[in-house]
Amino acid sequence: TPRRPASARRSARVTARSLLPLAVGPAMSATGFRSGVFRVLIARLIADMDGVETRLDAALEACAAADMPAALAGMLDFCGDVLQLSLPHGDASRLTAILAEHFSSADLLVADHEIEVPRLFVSDMDSTMIGQECIDELADFAGLKDRVADITERAMRGELEFESALRERVALLEGLEEGAIAQCLDERIQPVEGARTLVATLRSKGCRTVLVTGGFHHFADPVADRLGFERVVGNRLAVSGGRLTGELAGPVSDASTKLATLQEERDRLGEGTRVLATGDGANDIPMIAAADYGIAYRAKPKAREAANGRIEHGDLTNLLKLFGIPESDWIEAPPSRA
Repeated sequence: TPRRPASARRSARVTARSLLPLAVGPAMSATGFRSGVFRVLIARLIADMDGVETRLDAALEACAAADMPAALAGMLDFCGDVLQLSLPHGDASRLTAILAEHFSSADLLVADHEIEVPRLFVSDMDSTMIGQECIDELADFAGLKDRVADITERAMRGELEFESALRERVALLEGLEEGAIAQCLDERIQPVEGARTLVATLRSKGCRTVLVTGGFHHFADPVADRLGFERVVGNRLAVSGGRLTGELAGPVSDASTKLATLQEERDRLGEGTRVLATGDGANDIPMIAAADYGIAYRAKPKAREAANGRIEHGDLTNLLKLFGIPESDWIEAPPSRA
């Protein structure tokens, strides 16, 4: 993501620094408050700097009107594109809505604690870590992409029950040669910008990474290898005689599976584990809602409403900025999957 012009960043800093009513000293934490004294709301956002002063003023007025006055605002010194607001109290969902209203294209994160690098990262795959819906692209090899994609879109919006929609789409693939999967992977499936760097950098910080999908291991295993995920959970396409049977092999991986995977991994890592979850569709909502940092990535409306963070404008490396990880710490090459 290109850096904003220096003049715009300076202007935002001047506006933000005018909001310093507190007498804070060297013990000030990343929130702007002395650690352990306040339970605060922290919001971080990366926004277009054009007209930022007007939009920030309007957002702060809306916060005050909602009985959530901002106590401190400023640009993060170690991630200069990130504007942080600190509020002594308030409702996280209401604050998220206010910021989304006044910074419509912003990438943001809201938390009720000091934001820290997560110890667990659980992510959806299709349209989140990769830019495609695998089953739609695979259906194109059977001449059925439009029909399958329509079902996919409705399911991701929460208009259709996930399992029945999945089985309906898989049934349409009956008879397709298994070799079409490898061809689809090679020709169609690409990671979204920033995915490799996000995974590699989080792992370098000691974060456990899990790819959990309502899609298929035929795709998810190679994608996880490319991106550096340590574990994969997903569905399996049944194959017989080198062709798809139109059925699934084994239990269905759905929204409940995603949530259960998050809970299992979090419990294994122990109390106090901060969790990041990313997704875009209705079947991601339970895990997004359960995470400390639930991120809607260019998501459907229902998933966006359930999240306390979103990436709408930039690429996935903006998550690293929102977690306060300077670019000098980013890792470009992913490690191999264990």
